[in-house]
Amino acid sequence: MADNPLFKPEKDFTKDADKIIPEAESLAKKDLQQAVEKLTSLEKQSRQSSDLATTSRVLTAIVTICKDAGDWSYMNEQVLLLSKKHGQLKQAIIKMVQVVFGFLDETPSVETKLSVIETLRTVTEGKIFVEVERARVTRVLSDIKKSQGDVKAARDILCELQVETFGSMTRREKTEFILEQVALCIESEDWTQASILSRKISTRYFARKPTRTPEQLEKEKKEREEAEKKRGPDEEAPVQEDDVTDLKLRFYEQQITLAKQEDKYLDVCKNYRQVLDTESVENNPEQLRAVLQRVIYFVLLAPYDNEQSDLLHRINQDSRNEEVPKDQALLKQFTIDELMRWPMVEERFGKHLCSTDIFSKTQDSKDPKANTRYEALRHRVIEHNVRVVAKYYTRITFTRLCELLDLSEEETEKYISDLVTKKTVYARIDRPARVVSFEVKRGPDEVLDEWSSSMRGLLQLLERVGHLMQREEMMARIQPGEKKEGGKAKA
Repeated sequence: MADNPLFKPEKDFTKDADKIIPEAESLAKKDLQQAVEKLTSLEKQSRQSSDLATTSRVLTAIVTICKDAGDWSYMNEQVLLLSKKHGQLKQAIIKMVQVVFGFLDETPSVETKLSVIETLRTVTEGKIFVEVERARVTRVLSDIKKSQGDVKAARDILCELQVETFGSMTRREKTEFILEQVALCIESEDWTQASILSRKISTRYFARKPTRTPEQLEKEKKEREEAEKKRGPDEEAPVQEDDVTDLKLRFYEQQITLAKQEDKYLDVCKNYRQVLDTESVENNPEQLRAVLQRVIYFVLLAPYDNEQSDLLHRINQDSRNEEVPKDQALLKQFTIDELMRWPMVEERFGKHLCSTDIFSKTQDSKDPKANTRYEALRHRVIEHNVRVVAKYYTRITFTRLCELLDLSEEETEKYISDLVTKKTVYARIDRPARVVSFEVKRGPDEVLDEWSSSMRGLLQLLERVGHLMQREEMMARIQPGEKKEGGKAKA
């Protein structure tokens, strides 16, 4: 009840505060301890009378004169002492913590700054009403540890906060905190923790808002002005929608890094498509081309399945691919059922692909996985060729298959075995006869079903032919009669 701002205090000490605080500030220049004692007696009276305004002013004045005197250790003592006073008003503690937090940039040394941070963390520990202030102080401490090169300590300090449960923190600030936590986990190569933390952010928060016309913007502006006029003095101001483009790009950049680490190429492609659906990227031709390239590259690198095939064809229909004609041509090769000889693909597209930071023919020190991705692209080309051969051939000799795939016999057998294991194609290898069969063996039930279906179709055709013949016969009988009747009428 004492913390309710609507509750009227038993006694108002505003006049006393107006008189004593300036006197204490003057006295602090000569004797800091005596000035603090003078304010402490006023703080006790106002606290016991539940005078929130005066109590907040006194607490702020005490820490301020300690800071102005340069006695940071004494200020820390007073912050701890005042926060533990019996019946201390919560709003007064919040105000004092916020003021001391503002002093952090004025500390003379890093050691002093760390001591003030530790004091604030001690005061705010376990108190829900100052959870936001504790989070901000902890973030400053984490930044200091990171600047000192101790990334692991910075990660441990910041990750102890469960900011998603903080009701008084804005959604944007929560997202910034979680993104910082994920960034520290990635930097310290704690991939599992980074993946867990990134799931706390809802992607709906980054959903693109529909473009509004100037008339709609003007209408919204007028509505805000009217709402501001009607708003009472105790009502909170309405929260305006923030532009979250910077957070969206940062979030998906982290998701791409996590997916690349685990070689989840399809997830990388999906994340780049989300980046592509950003107004700032669409309006920047250079960024647009770079993102379009990566969308194409990673959908091609993804292992073949129904989802990958569907996404591949949808990306192929994107008209913006004209911005990257070479990459568009490579993408189109994967959408048609024709063989792609790897030597020809390498000759035509190899130099262009290796000019990007995604692929490399040799081991690259900047990105060790660039060469792995180049080899993965070769595998995808070979797998595409095997699927094409399986579509056009039921049986083929091993020698001819090796010629079509540009592979040795061992490699050919390996790729066919892999695709059969993944159930992408059906194949059986007859080694003595050196023949590969792609014909799916059907059981008796399937053969009978097909025969039954064929017979049913044949009978339907016979029935239709009989019906058409009867119709023609009936028409032929009617026509002479029509001519005769027509002749009588003319006469």
